[in-house]
Amino acid sequence: MRTFGIAMMLALGASAQTTVTDLVIHSDPEPARVRPFENLALQVRAYGQAAKQEGSGTERVRLQRGGAKLQVVSMGGGWVSKPFRFQGRDTESFYQETSSRFGSIFGSLTKDYVLQDAFLYTAPEQPGTYEVQASLEGKTARLKIEVSLQASPTKAQETQNFSPSQHRPDPYRRIVEHWAPFIAQETWFQPKSDMPARFDYDGDWNGDNNWESLEAGSSQAFIYYAAMETATHWFLIYNVFHPRDYSDKCVVGTCHENDNEGLILTVRKDGSEFGKLEVMETLAHNNVYSFVNDRRINRGAHNIDGTIDFHDESHPVIYIEPGGHGIHGSRSSHSKFDFGSDQFPAGTGITFVYKGVAERPKHSNDRLVGYELLPILDEWWSKCVEGEWKDRTFDEYYVYVPFGNRPAGSGKRIGSTFLGRKESSNKAKPFWGWHDNATRGKKLLNTGQWGLDPAYSVSRNVTFPIGEAPALDYTYNPYLGIE
Repeated sequence: MRTFGIAMMLALGASAQTTVTDLVIHSDPEPARVRPFENLALQVRAYGQAAKQEGSGTERVRLQRGGAKLQVVSMGGGWVSKPFRFQGRDTESFYQETSSRFGSIFGSLTKDYVLQDAFLYTAPEQPGTYEVQASLEGKTARLKIEVSLQASPTKAQETQNFSPSQHRPDPYRRIVEHWAPFIAQETWFQPKSDMPARFDYDGDWNGDNNWESLEAGSSQAFIYYAAMETATHWFLIYNVFHPRDYSDKCVVGTCHENDNEGLILTVRKDGSEFGKLEVMETLAHNNVYSFVNDRRINRGAHNIDGTIDFHDESHPVIYIEPGGHGIHGSRSSHSKFDFGSDQFPAGTGITFVYKGVAERPKHSNDRLVGYELLPILDEWWSKCVEGEWKDRTFDEYYVYVPFGNRPAGSGKRIGSTFLGRKESSNKAKPFWGWHDNATRGKKLLNTGQWGLDPAYSVSRNVTFPIGEAPALDYTYNPYLGIE
């Protein structure tokens, strides 16, 4: 009902719109001068002619109008993101296009929640003068942008740098590396918030300062992993952590400190060294999506959402949303990444590949940035039991209680969320705090069970050919005490 109401207001409001007569591209900051690979916010302002409130004739007025297209028209002149609601200071008042009470409500809604009239411009490496063009309702405007090494910096200096990690030997690491995902991460108006990081990216293990640490914290790329095994399959879990979940319209609960979503790979032991990937399940906002590499696998509790693309034969391709960071397969209807052309058609994005080295993206539209893998067993699991870790890392402790008479682990109270207080409290979760709305609602998989018991969960989420379902007894699952 609420969605219909907003759509109706938009439709009715559109019928009373004043004609756009000209456009202006406003740079924030001004003037439009930026260092290579750094960013400027560009706001497309629309104007029209309206009757004067006093006297006769018309006057130029500012219109509440989104929907403009912005493109770089100079060859090699940089990139622009998808649109967002302008975050800077806008001192111009908007013309009220209708005098009714409904028009007043519609105008407020448009400005505060719907109006997306800004884009993030990312400068190229080569200094020079480049031009962008905006278009809306048949009108165009252009702006020249100077890219110069002498421009004032817009990026803060990072204070953290992580040397190559030293971890205890892990017999599962080679298979985790072999199947490590190719990540297509779309970026938006806070590109550093869209870069996968380590939880202690700011140099400490406190979760309730990660929002503020964004600018000074390291942008080196890290992905967390876990591995489990039964007689027939390996189960590989990848967690993608971001310090901020953000939006251009943060209403209650939609933005929060810390963000952690991920995917689970079900790999059949077929006699080869690394086996065969059969199922990829991804998490996006408490909903699990299922992708298959074997068309004989059919729906179970979940539909099949597509097949799997591979980079370099063994790295499944995933797409990660900007801002909210939900994860989907590249062939999902939710994906905004074209794997064939290596493009983010709606805007900008970064692709990450496993290299065993934690590289920094050069800019918000970089390609093939290397990431390092960190073991969840050492990094997070060793710190999550209530009372056994001194830093402010976890919160909302609980006892894992699976459905289906499955193994319950130690029975200790473990932190189900990362501690966070900015915007919304405790919204990010390690994989043992994840849940899927559909299967939890049907009492098939309880909180934490999708990640802690992946053999059982995948056998409920999809249907394998007769005789080929995963064995359910673990030979290795340290998270349930089976080593």
